[in-house]
Amino acid sequence: MKNTIIIALVAVLFSSCAQEISRGKQYPKLYEEKPVSIAIMPPINQTDFVEAKDFFYTTLYMPLCEKGYYVFSPYLTMEMFQSESAYDSEMFLEKDLSAFRNVLGADAAMFTIIKSWKRSNIGGVLTVGIEYILRSTTTGETLYQREGLISVDTSVSSSGGGLLGSLVDLAVTALNTALTDKVVAGRKCTAFVLSDMPVGKYSPAFGTDEQAPAGKSYIKATVK
Repeated sequence: MKNTIIIALVAVLFSSCAQEISRGKQYPKLYEEKPVSIAIMPPINQTDFVEAKDFFYTTLYMPLCEKGYYVFSPYLTMEMFQSESAYDSEMFLEKDLSAFRNVLGADAAMFTIIKSWKRSNIGGVLTVGIEYILRSTTTGETLYQREGLISVDTSVSSSGGGLLGSLVDLAVTALNTALTDKVVAGRKCTAFVLSDMPVGKYSPAFGTDEQAPAGKSYIKATVK
């Protein structure tokens, strides 16, 4: 009898784990506050690649706009952040954000933490690890949080075979990876990770995606 109860409990546990969680349940505060405008904070760079911060900052604008939000131009806000000593987002990650609402009129602030940024010319892969945190400028609550380790596959395969063909593929892949803009890799990472973010007011799907499935809080993927 005891074994039967244990087996039943295990079955229920696995059944509940297999169930998909809706975006409404995963991100309830985002649906409650319904932010319209987002200020993009300068990325927090935890890697040795010092240029990652500036490269990645410019990649966030378009994916967020495509999600249906009004996004303040990074080029315009960067000047303000630098003049107001707000370029180091670490200072605001867990602090009051009302200043960004009062000055910019932003409903929320998007923080990003760059945890890895690696390039493999031989394998033809750019791997970017980013955590995204959207916080309300009114309540300070975290409205959305997700992290991704995304590999951008830049490998090239020619039609030629044999050893010569393999050498050509290797050379072309290395060249293609070296020439692939870091901005492209960052933009693809952002678009992929934010794919389950509830859409904003300016999206035709606004108000209709609450029952759509939410993704896992941490994802690993390879994209072309």
